[in-house]
Amino acid sequence: MTSDRARVLIEERLGAPAGGSAGALSVTVPVERWVELAELAKGPLGCLYLSFSTAIDWKEQGLEVVARVENLDANFSLTMKTKLPPGEPRCPSLASIWRGANWMERECYDMFGIRFDGHPDLRRILLPQDWEGHPLLKSYAVDTPHPPYR
Repeated sequence: MTSDRARVLIEERLGAPAGGSAGALSVTVPVERWVELAELAKGPLGCLYLSFSTAIDWKEQGLEVVARVENLDANFSLTMKTKLPPGEPRCPSLASIWRGANWMERECYDMFGIRFDGHPDLRRILLPQDWEGHPLLKSYAVDTPHPPYR
């Protein structure tokens, strides 16, 4: 599998344009097609390595989940993105596709409040269970007291 063939396959199967350079593709899909993109990436595209999964708070534009997967044999990467609808952020879990997504999604839940549907153990991983709020949201009040931490 080459990155050029991967680009064509993504555009054929998902109808989403795959941008980026020859060795580093990028594609944005609606949240409803998130798992479909992941299955395509791991299966036909051969991206067996999940490098990272995280989120970005774009404030007015809302939250975006970003994951980078790699085909180490063919030497190309795919950055997968999906924008979450406003309100209570939800996204399908990728933990059943890449086991490494488990803790990364827990971190996104902890820091951004994103609920990953189908996640096997969605609970805080960095902060205490009684912590209020999600610190990496732009709406999080920085001066919120959290004894004994502040």
